Amino acid sequence: MKFVGENIIDDIIEELEELSEDQYQQKMEAFSEAQPVLFAWLFSEHFDLLNEDEQGYLQYLALIAWNAIVKENGVLEAVSEDQIGEAEEKNYEILEQSAGKNFRDRLNPFFENTDQEDLVAFAEEAVLEDEDDPESLVTKEGREPIFIALKTMIDALSEL
Repeated sequence: MKFVGENIIDDIIEELEELSEDQYQQKMEAFSEAQPVLFAWLFSEHFDLLNEDEQGYLQYLALIAWNAIVKENGVLEAVSEDQIGEAEEKNYEILEQSAGKNFRDRLNPFFENTDQEDLVAFAEEAVLEDEDDPESLVTKEGREPIFIALKTMIDALSEL
């Protein structure tokens, strides 16, 4: 997969912000049709630990990442359940072995073996944006599953 730079991610965010609700829904439908297994996983009970706002945020972030990847690489074949499972397992192992003092430090190993630093940085910033704000959209408990979900998605799509 070709490198997806920060400028592409920013362009996608701007595009999505300008869409009407119907147009946004069409983007989500295109995502679900192109990546049915990945889309179903993101909307599954697997993420029931997240509150409703966090679930919606994860889906929005996944839409940004998917659109950025497609913009740079063209349409990719659909990922399988096995690809998602393997990538997710590997990512949780990396997180468990990480010895960082705080969550941001624990994410450092994810940058070591990736060709998609900007997408991983996007995921990191998305979950840590307001980390010191008690009113933050992402709770302390939600950071890990949201980051791992986005990293898993990036990894699964990168393997294609």
